[in-house]
Amino acid sequence: MPTLDDLSEQILRHSVEGSTKTAVPHLSVARVHTRTLPNRMVYEPFVCLVAQGAKEVMLGDKLIRYAAGNYLVVSLDLPVSSVIREASRNRPLLSATLALNPTLLTDILLTLPEDSPAVAPSTGLAVSTAPDDLVDAMSRLLGLLDQPRDIAMLAPLFEREILYRLMQGEQGAMLRQIALSDSRLSQIARTIGWIRRNYAESLRIEALAQLAGMSASSFHRHFKAATAMSPLQFQKQIRLQEARKLLLAQKADAARVGFAVGYESPSQFSREYSRLFGAPPGRDAAQLRANPAAYAQILHQ
Repeated sequence: MPTLDDLSEQILRHSVEGSTKTAVPHLSVARVHTRTLPNRMVYEPFVCLVAQGAKEVMLGDKLIRYAAGNYLVVSLDLPVSSVIREASRNRPLLSATLALNPTLLTDILLTLPEDSPAVAPSTGLAVSTAPDDLVDAMSRLLGLLDQPRDIAMLAPLFEREILYRLMQGEQGAMLRQIALSDSRLSQIARTIGWIRRNYAESLRIEALAQLAGMSASSFHRHFKAATAMSPLQFQKQIRLQEARKLLLAQKADAARVGFAVGYESPSQFSREYSRLFGAPPGRDAAQLRANPAAYAQILHQ
């Protein structure tokens, strides 16, 4: 059975520095040779299996570490701060990431035994130790990169097996929640989608609660359990990350960008931007433009 070392060799063969999308649908690989400073981004639903090295993710005030032999499951769109903690020239961070397909998860759920556990998770992000059968399935999916003519036929089968293994594992309850349209996690996901599309709009908890089909108090409780943030804190992070992209893409002045993402006060925008990114908007944008790798990564999130 393939080991983490085997998985590392496969990732090395098919990656360059940074994150690389592969010819296999939904699959990307990463190779990073240095530890990094905190990087703000929005995670979208995926499973990431680490073959070598270690990372940390800050979600709200919750710190999560995952290292070689761990897999991270993300079930919602979540604004996080990500840091690579273990990586070097001789032993780079190596990982494989598979975007989660809700339609496929629903199809798999219909085939699972009725006595499968269905306890709702309290968070939208969690880490577990990867069992041998999951490492084996991921290795076979990566192996298709050496046999590209087999991708169209076999990739959907291996992807399905990976999701099945995950749904039978420690984070199975979380994945079941993604698959069920009336689950608490799916209800929260609908409101997160609305916030991401309408981040510049005023936030009304009552309206979001209605969209989720919950009372205001229940919605607030479930939203914070899933995201480690209140809805207002979540919106603020989305606004500021969108503002950062606008500053880099359009080279507009800070006041105009702040207004575009929903701030009426330039001073409040600058203050909250500095608190999140560690520097005022203009200085932060200038520093990022001087770092081509960071500049490109933010624009392509």
